Amino acid sequence: MTSSPCLELPRPLCLVRTTAWSLIESIGFPLAALAIGAWLGGRDAGLLAGLGATWITAGIRRVVTGSVPGLVTIMVIILTIQTALAIGTGDLWIFLLHFPLANFALCLLFARTARADVPLAEKLAGEVISLRQPATRQPGLQRFFQGATWLWAGVFLLLGVCMAVLLATEPTVTFLVFSVVATGALIVLGVAASVVWLRTVLHRLKLSVRFAAA
Repeated sequence: MTSSPCLELPRPLCLVRTTAWSLIESIGFPLAALAIGAWLGGRDAGLLAGLGATWITAGIRRVVTGSVPGLVTIMVIILTIQTALAIGTGDLWIFLLHFPLANFALCLLFARTARADVPLAEKLAGEVISLRQPATRQPGLQRFFQGATWLWAGVFLLLGVCMAVLLATEPTVTFLVFSVVATGALIVLGVAASVVWLRTVLHRLKLSVRFAAA
């Protein structure tokens, strides 16, 4: 008797380790380099150090594994835009433009991969939480990941528009506060919508989720 196809997640402790490492290499390393660089040489040195750490991580990953993780790619885009604007202008308002511009760039990145065989949402699910799909390719599951990639392109587009409007109409402090609130709220809504959508797709395809064997 053959078992029904299912999605597979690492066991809880392994899942925590995998997710933690993904966040450390994509966010932890550049933030640590930025803090050390800023402490030693000021803001611009910190930004360059953070950007350098991200590009080095991407380069090492490319050489060792042949590919660059999606979160590292995202951080490369964000920090490159931020550093170019901050150092190139030195103007606070121009510097703040990196918030909406980075979100527009992420929107384009997600949209560009939405029709690919492995859309960015699927790639991130495999890298960040080590989600493993059934050995037999499931077209319905691929369509979900393509749709989820469009969903996240829309989330970042909406964030970019919101931040652009706030930047043009609100004082800096208000802009920063509402940007943080809007980012947190839309990301939480995007994650919730993705999870509910995935559960609906799994139910329709009669797929289950299980933890990997110890």
